[in-house]
Amino acid sequence: MFEAYNEEAFRYFLALERKRAERFNRSFLLLLVNLRKQPSMPNVTNQIAPHVATDVFGALCVCVREVDFMGWYREERVVGAVLSHGAATPEREASHRIGQRCVSALSERLPAPIASRMQVRVLQLRPRVRA
Repeated sequence: MFEAYNEEAFRYFLALERKRAERFNRSFLLLLVNLRKQPSMPNVTNQIAPHVATDVFGALCVCVREVDFMGWYREERVVGAVLSHGAATPEREASHRIGQRCVSALSERLPAPIASRMQVRVLQLRPRVRA
């Protein structure tokens, strides 16, 4: 069972992962999930309701490993997951495959109108280049 961290804890662990990645000169993946706003429905918020958040975190549990962690990247707006890697740099295709797997998992767990508004991004964060 995964624990979903609040924004403060998630950002703290994300900062630790960045430092670890820099120390060992490796990259890691940051998965971000949010609800897109609908221009045709300006009164509909992009806040993720608690019952939807439960389903989102549940869906992501099947997409991440025990060594990864997830939580609120931005409280009630953006769910984040950090997918750490070993010494090897993740393949270019890895981000796409992970994103597709998450979209599928979300589509299975969420009602269609909500699933269609979910935006999934997988970013490869590389160590900063030092001058």
